[in-house]
Amino acid sequence: MAETPRFRKDAVAVVRERHPVDETLPPLKMFTSGLQHVAAMYAGVVAPPMIVGPAVGLSATETAFLMGASLFTAGLATLLQTLGFWRIGAKLPFVNGVSFAGVTPMIAIGKGEGADAIPVIFGAIIVAGLLGFLAAPYFGKLVRFFPPVVTGTVITLIGISLLPVAFNWSQGGNRTAVDYGSMKNIGMAALTLAIVLVMRKFLRGFLQQISILLGLVAGTLIALPLHMTNFDAVRGADLIGFPTPFHFGAPQFQVAAIISMCIVMLVCMTESTADILALGRIVGRPADERTIEGGLRADALGSALSPLFNGFMCSAFAQNIGLVAMTKVRSRFVVAAGGGILILLGLCPVAASVIGVVPLPVLGGAGIVLFGSVAASGIQTLAGAAMEKGENALIVAASVGIGLIPIAAPEFYHAFPKDLLVVLDSGISTGCVVAIGLNLAFNHLGARKAAPVPAAGDPVPAH
Repeated sequence: MAETPRFRKDAVAVVRERHPVDETLPPLKMFTSGLQHVAAMYAGVVAPPMIVGPAVGLSATETAFLMGASLFTAGLATLLQTLGFWRIGAKLPFVNGVSFAGVTPMIAIGKGEGADAIPVIFGAIIVAGLLGFLAAPYFGKLVRFFPPVVTGTVITLIGISLLPVAFNWSQGGNRTAVDYGSMKNIGMAALTLAIVLVMRKFLRGFLQQISILLGLVAGTLIALPLHMTNFDAVRGADLIGFPTPFHFGAPQFQVAAIISMCIVMLVCMTESTADILALGRIVGRPADERTIEGGLRADALGSALSPLFNGFMCSAFAQNIGLVAMTKVRSRFVVAAGGGILILLGLCPVAASVIGVVPLPVLGGAGIVLFGSVAASGIQTLAGAAMEKGENALIVAASVGIGLIPIAAPEFYHAFPKDLLVVLDSGISTGCVVAIGLNLAFNHLGARKAAPVPAAGDPVPAH
């Protein structure tokens, strides 16, 4: 009996011991580890505005502004996730940034709206974010309707839908230019792709994680003597600047655009749920329903606030989860430091505009790896989707086939009403709707009940 008090005291000490997720590190290690997270995600944050900006007719300077705003809002969203307040935030080492899922739908909106595209896009994101915030408590209960066969299909379509952008960049980006598709442009893209692959093969640790960033730097340096670089965006950028609220005008609210971005919000929430569950296992703090709810609320609130500062929809960055697993640094405050660095980069327009110096063929070569890795992640998810079931294979076949229509046959829906084209011209939106609908039809509403196993002594039915 004499041992009991000591046992209880030790037990209390263990309970009060701080979890590695809640540990703070020395300042230098906190900064360098946070910087590593920024390096791993930087290309992924600036790529969506880099694609959408020119697609909706923005100049190089305006596109650079959009990239800076995306860095700033990614930092805010990351702080919401890692530090959080009330019931907002997963409070895990969770990095948020601009979602690739929204790129194709935003380009589709841009085709129909022209100069007013950005305000319409921002209005749709605000509504989708607010609806996502309200739906967060219920989404965790609906996650069973988004199994790997649905999420894997959607993520694969995201990567495939973005690859044509990389191919266009590789040719020069401007279809009216004399050198569009020239051997010089495609050769530079191929060289950059080779550099990225070689770095990925032979580098290790931190340098391997930033191989795409290093490939962009190497490709740009090679392009300098070939006069393929453009410094216009850097010359027009200020050293310090704040992303002026609603820089492109007050948000506009159009039903078709809102529907399209609400579908993207569903995709983002599905991805984030899977990422929260995976990260919880990696850091040794399994995510419960409340953690998922807080994480989804942070995603949605970050997305709703982003347009105020000219940013796009935010969601989890899976590559940073891999970085946590590799480095074993589980502190959420490290990722919060990375969020602070992103905010500082967003307040320095010159830093954001430097990416504008990179020639489009160089971006195209690196983009093939970047966007291809998104598709590969989707295929990896499908590997765990019980494809041996004929229904699941059929769901993937139909969803991918319909989702590829806007890519393989861009004029397929040319006779449809303009408002419908905002959704139909996005293979991600249509593929997601089809995947969800078919999964409900085959695996829920139309699921066959398993035949009861006969008990011993029961008569066996004749065949």
